[in-house]
Amino acid sequence: MNPSHATALLSLGNSLRQAGYRFMTVTPSTHRRINCRPGNERALDLRGIFGWSRPFAPDLLPPRMLALMREAGIVKEEGSLLRSTLRVSTLGEQLLFHSAYPTDADDSVFFGPDTYRFVGTMERAFPWLGSGPTRAVDIGCGGGAAAITIAHKFPHAEVIGTDVNEKALALAAVNGRLARTANLELRQSDLFDGLEGDFDLIVSNPPYILDEDERPYRHGGGERGAEISRRIVEEGLERLRPGGSLMLYTGVAISGPDDHFLDSVRALLERACGNWHYEELDPDIFGGQLGEPGYEEVERIAAVWLHAVKR
Repeated sequence: MNPSHATALLSLGNSLRQAGYRFMTVTPSTHRRINCRPGNERALDLRGIFGWSRPFAPDLLPPRMLALMREAGIVKEEGSLLRSTLRVSTLGEQLLFHSAYPTDADDSVFFGPDTYRFVGTMERAFPWLGSGPTRAVDIGCGGGAAAITIAHKFPHAEVIGTDVNEKALALAAVNGRLARTANLELRQSDLFDGLEGDFDLIVSNPPYILDEDERPYRHGGGERGAEISRRIVEEGLERLRPGGSLMLYTGVAISGPDDHFLDSVRALLERACGNWHYEELDPDIFGGQLGEPGYEEVERIAAVWLHAVKR
């Protein structure tokens, strides 16, 4: 994304805010079902264009808004209709750009119910941080939802958002400007590889699905998709200052009564942390994934939350 694209996208975001636009992004399966309903073949309003990713007639939008979309390079033609290549979702009072439905490309920037659970649980844990961190990082920040939330809550903190995806970082930069954050820095990094120094707050919502195509925003690696999550715990605790917090939202493939991800990090947590808390936020997410290769022995995928405080 070049500077003129980013400027146009920022202006488009401000126009949508002035128009009172709001949209809560749903799961892909719900999105598909809603769009298949009669009458939803094409967009009839802003939510249809920028939320439901439906094709639209050019005259549906105010000319200035369509011009901004063209300037930002986010319009594609479908016969006589157009379609936005980005969605815009509401998070609290913020608007965030992310990839349009369906998110099939390798460099897709994902936003959905996981994002809402992650950020909401993180915000409820903020009272544990007292006056807040002085240096925080969001590992795999995507469009910047958590990093922007931290930057707003703790304006005195240095907040870094990292991702391997250049497109994600470009959108996070626009989203940060749209949210008027002055203390957010974005860096390309594979987990902690591109970072120096330590932190007193590390947060992450990493990919955790076994994806045959190994798309970076979705594939969690080996160990039934838990490899990246385990690495974040191991490497994160090494980069965490004493008294600092590691907050991880992830999904765990569970077979039988045991949580293999928790078993893999429990000894480290006991050794390195003064206290830590682990819970299932939702016992059954992405049920449709259980029919995919690698999940033959998996009974459910649970959304889990880990908050660990380093000793």
